[in-house]
Amino acid sequence: MDFATIVDWLDRNVAQFGIEIGGERLTLQVLLLLGIGTYLTLRLGLPQIRKFAHGVAVATGRYDDPNDPGDVSHFQALTTALSATVGIGNIAGAAIAIHLGGPGALFWMWMTAFLGMATKYSEVTLAQKYREVDESSAKYSGTVSGGPMYYIEKGLGPRWKPVAAFFAVMLGLTAFMTGNANQANTVADAMLAEFGIAKWVTGLTTSTIVALVILGGIKRIGRVTSILAPFMAIVYVTAAMLIIIMNLDQVPGTFAIIFSEAFNPTAGVAGTGVGAFLVTLMWGVRRGLFSNEAGQGSAPIAHAAAKTDEPVSEGVVALLEPFIDTIVIVTMTALVVIMTGAWNSQVPTAIQLEGGDVSYVVLDEGGSSVPTDPTGTIRYTLGRPGVTSEPHVAWHEVSVPQLFEDEAQTQPFSGAVDPARAVAIADDGREIAVLYGQAYETGAPLTQMGFQRGLSPLGDWGHYIVIFSVFLFAISTAISWSYYGDRCANYLFGPNAIIPYKLIFVAMHFVGAVLPLAVVWSLGDIFLAIVIIPNLIALIFLAPQIKEMTESYFTRSPWERHRKH
Repeated sequence: MDFATIVDWLDRNVAQFGIEIGGERLTLQVLLLLGIGTYLTLRLGLPQIRKFAHGVAVATGRYDDPNDPGDVSHFQALTTALSATVGIGNIAGAAIAIHLGGPGALFWMWMTAFLGMATKYSEVTLAQKYREVDESSAKYSGTVSGGPMYYIEKGLGPRWKPVAAFFAVMLGLTAFMTGNANQANTVADAMLAEFGIAKWVTGLTTSTIVALVILGGIKRIGRVTSILAPFMAIVYVTAAMLIIIMNLDQVPGTFAIIFSEAFNPTAGVAGTGVGAFLVTLMWGVRRGLFSNEAGQGSAPIAHAAAKTDEPVSEGVVALLEPFIDTIVIVTMTALVVIMTGAWNSQVPTAIQLEGGDVSYVVLDEGGSSVPTDPTGTIRYTLGRPGVTSEPHVAWHEVSVPQLFEDEAQTQPFSGAVDPARAVAIADDGREIAVLYGQAYETGAPLTQMGFQRGLSPLGDWGHYIVIFSVFLFAISTAISWSYYGDRCANYLFGPNAIIPYKLIFVAMHFVGAVLPLAVVWSLGDIFLAIVIIPNLIALIFLAPQIKEMTESYFTRSPWERHRKH
């Protein structure tokens, strides 16, 4: 059994674990995120609406006290967390959600973000309350350690320590994949597609940059992200807003498509079709979680380092994250991809049979692509499968209608495709590694196409905005996630484990750059599906404490003593 097969088995049996409804699987991940987000929203009285303005005021530094315990300011904690969340999930993740779940997936990303604001508020407030502060710590390790592993153990009691340790192990692994390898993979994929730069070269470059920052500890990370996060967000959002303004007449129709497809999907590309409601919902929630990380337990680690002696003051700052990340930036990406028609456009594509973007599907009665695992060769005649009911070569999980031998697509391929050897064998005996055809894009290349089309009246440069943003977003995300991972290592093994963890983190960044895209993203989803469970369970049991702290804070109004005029 090879590595890809193991990952596929884990994805189907772990990340996809759930209940069957109408022939579709509603995953435990989706049920927990939406259910607990709804519970916290109602239990705390809609904090994402009622406390939003106060969160903005605290984040701007109006009430900062440099003498409060902690390592970074409220704003630096927010930008560190945003650097981890405003990343590839906003560029590639949003595009993947639309590719696999249709335009309606954006609606469920919004819902995940709205409910996630209450979840993020809750977990960060707890992280601040139960954090540990050690002023004698070495510079590279920081003085603060906090996060779900601390509030699980301290808030729920010593009997929960094994659960806290399990969370720390799983989040440490998630940091390697979701917050690190996925980022490197997307950058390397974009650089290879656009400039022909080998993935190992890109991986080596970004690994070096990440290493230079993270070895300086949380204070250096905070300084870098406080500059990098706002800059990259401004560049990306400005370009997206320009496209939206240039296509204002399409905005109402685009929103109409999003809302209608959210509940009655009809126009799917890869995973959706008529009535495939749960597919749309699940991809929206899964990519929404990857985008804003609410409920995952990662951002509380960054916010625990904020300088404050009032846990709720950092909680209100944290609830801004899903709003900025998903409701603002992801929406920009989705609007561009949808209104430019990039999401359902087939484009000339080099089908690299040994690449991670190739898969095999069969067509169901409605013509939708269903993944399959071929047991033998697949016969093609004049570029089309000899028997339509047999497996087809697919690109990004969608059947390629016709395969050609040449880039100009004038010579249809006749012969057999051998999935086991990842090669095509023409009727004259020639072995071909790359075929060509019209295919759908996904991930960052799909977003590139949207920006390129949207800004085309101003020149052929829009896709470079995405490439530039991918580069910055990926590096900033990896930088922040390294801190999340080293806090987990510190909790499990003590300060001496921090430097070794960071070195392995840098090595995994390089590995992620050269692995196939499908394998990297599947591993990320697997770890995400597992790591949220202990965190969300803790939030349920500790909700009364969160409510009590919230009421106390807003009754006492402690920020008044720090008000800056």
